[in-house]
Amino acid sequence: MQIGTLARRLGTTPDTIRFYERRGLLPRPERAPNGYRDYQSLDVERLRLLMGLRHLDLPLDQAAELSGLCAAGRCDEVSAELKVAIGAKRADLRRRMDELTYLDGQLAHLEGGLAAGQPPRPLITLGKEDLDDHPL
Repeated sequence: MQIGTLARRLGTTPDTIRFYERRGLLPRPERAPNGYRDYQSLDVERLRLLMGLRHLDLPLDQAAELSGLCAAGRCDEVSAELKVAIGAKRADLRRRMDELTYLDGQLAHLEGGLAAGQPPRPLITLGKEDLDDHPL
């Protein structure tokens, strides 16, 4: 399969695939007699896994390591590491959601004050205790 076909099939671009190859995250495929890259089904599956891990917002290096382990037949290790990574990612998401909830409350407070005709400056001035309780 040529790079353009692979990119369309996986919803990415040929440049992204080439980037992964240059970084060593995806092995360089064999070349067809015409010189074009010729991707095999294992290449497709490895790229699909790598892109799926990136879609979950895992860092590129971690996604590459996990997809490499699975490509080497060590998917059981990937499962164990992925459980840890998922736990850490979910904890980070909960922290970010808390920050966004706090920010939404601050914006609602500002919006309500502006609707009541209050000047914006006192509304957006946070005290130190607010910053200590809700670091952004």
